[in-house]
Amino acid sequence: MALLKKVNQILLLLLVLTVCAILYRKVHQVPLALRNETVDLENLEEMEEEIPVVICAAAGRMGAAVAAISSIYSNTEANVLFYIVGLKTTIPHIRKWIENSKLKEIKFKVVEFNPMVLKGKIRQDASRPELLQPLNFVRFYLPLLIQKHEKVIYLDDDVIVQGDIQELYNTKLAPGHAAAFSDDCDLPSTHEMVRSVGMQNTYMGFLDYRKQAIRDLGISPSTCTFNPGVIVGNMTEWKHQWITQQLEKWMRRNVEENLYSSTLGGGVATSPMLIVFHGKYSSINPMWHIRHLGWSPDARYSEQFLQEAKLLHWNGRYKPWDYPSVHTDLWENWFIPDPSGKFKLTRPDS
Repeated sequence: MALLKKVNQILLLLLVLTVCAILYRKVHQVPLALRNETVDLENLEEMEEEIPVVICAAAGRMGAAVAAISSIYSNTEANVLFYIVGLKTTIPHIRKWIENSKLKEIKFKVVEFNPMVLKGKIRQDASRPELLQPLNFVRFYLPLLIQKHEKVIYLDDDVIVQGDIQELYNTKLAPGHAAAFSDDCDLPSTHEMVRSVGMQNTYMGFLDYRKQAIRDLGISPSTCTFNPGVIVGNMTEWKHQWITQQLEKWMRRNVEENLYSSTLGGGVATSPMLIVFHGKYSSINPMWHIRHLGWSPDARYSEQFLQEAKLLHWNGRYKPWDYPSVHTDLWENWFIPDPSGKFKLTRPDS
């Protein structure tokens, strides 16, 4: 009996010590980051929300995509996943460019765009044939190309990003809105530029109001337009509202009825988006889309204004990799030369 009592006392003592040890660990537990343990940084990165950014890599202007990607990657700590969209013939070139430059550290997927989806949907227009290139319509098909993400950023290739892309990704979309864009009347600092080079920033400049189908939309021709070169999209809403199918419908109608053309607003991809998204989109912070840098080789913004901008867009004919163009130094800061030597900058002394 005395032996049994002693055993019970020992067991009780061990139980008390165990409880004390557990309490001590909870009170004095050292955070993981301070312990002398190996942390799997790759797994931690995977736990962060991925920011999918879609950029097209087109033949003849592939250096644009490279500069855009370089600027984004260099100005953020966010977990960015680049979706680089190209045609079958251009994909090997852009892949080699990335893998043999300092961009080899980026996370990216190459997506092939099949131009056959556009068959019967593009009206031939000789005034600006570059606007009819298949990759110009990739933005119409985002949910089909990028399937695992709820929220997606699309950027034209002729941009550079000076801010943290996380800020743009954090753009709030109102309930029921499939996308956010920049209004063409949203920033007073750009109004003088618009007036000086005669740019259009209303629906009248993009749609042919002589056509009954356009008048039947009930959209005032003086309504301010938006620029779809920077898009923050909600893919669930996009699919729910059948946005791609609506855009294709207006493309087919344009083939039949010539409702808009590049001779109007200078962009055949913009017009159907203006129709489908009218009154149903959220707004992007104006400083996240400073545009018109490629509209004229003579019109310039102030250097102070450009330094404050988060994103610069050379929409228009005068691209920063060609000559003439303006503010090329800001773009060239992010350009990475082509290891194959195929893509070369055009400069006055070249």
